[in-house]
Amino acid sequence: MMIEGVIVTDLNIISLDEGDVLHCMKKSDSGFEKYGEAYFSEVKPGAIKAWKRHNKMTLNLVVPVGEIKFVIYDDRLNSKTNGDFFEIILSRENYKRLTVQPGLWMAFQGIGNNLSMLLNIANIEHDFSEADRKNINEIKYGWD
Repeated sequence: MMIEGVIVTDLNIISLDEGDVLHCMKKSDSGFEKYGEAYFSEVKPGAIKAWKRHNKMTLNLVVPVGEIKFVIYDDRLNSKTNGDFFEIILSRENYKRLTVQPGLWMAFQGIGNNLSMLLNIANIEHDFSEADRKNINEIKYGWD
């Protein structure tokens, strides 16, 4: 089930003999607001990074290497999807961009046996104080 404030966008991979080109984001794409910063985050196999809610930052997440399971939880009181979870696994085989607007809790887990990497293209520069954090057990979700 899709959650209000989450957009999943199909992305193109152009296969070339010399090496593939993986598209990510254009300023005309849905989900793009403005450029704040871009960064890569590594995720070790089986590792779970949980839970974080940005209050200002919009995330645009792509996984060009490995496989990552993302879980979004909506606890916003005025949302039609309050109490719902949304799950998606992103990888080269399921090459999409996940856009997450502020106000939603997010966690992710490295899947498989290899190191995974995500790219986030954010609308603002990182500011530690604009995000809330919860311990993995504070939101009840059945991690495999």
